[in-house]
Amino acid sequence: MHSNESAENYLETILVLSKTLPVVRSVDIANELNFKKSSVSVAMKKLRESEHITVTPQGYIYLTETGKEVANKIYERHLLLSSWLERLGVSPEVAAEDACRMEHVISTESFEALKRHIAR
Repeated sequence: MHSNESAENYLETILVLSKTLPVVRSVDIANELNFKKSSVSVAMKKLRESEHITVTPQGYIYLTETGKEVANKIYERHLLLSSWLERLGVSPEVAAEDACRMEHVISTESFEALKRHIAR
């Protein structure tokens, strides 16, 4: 997994968790992704240093504006790709897994073309 892909996954996970949890903590991310808390802590440090997240003294994680931009972009791709695959007859589980991989590698140009095609 590319470090960029990994960062995008973490940002997307923070976004998704923030929709259902009052606050997002490292332990929530670790549980959601089935990762060790130590791995998540290292990733959060990198995201903090790249100014994609802020972390309060209580350990609550918030996306910055740039973090939100990246997370929203990846989440939009995930939703569109997985729903499109499901409409093509792919099972929801496989569609979600494939969308997870595709959302990081598809170019903006291809994604926008796909979006226009689906919107027809």
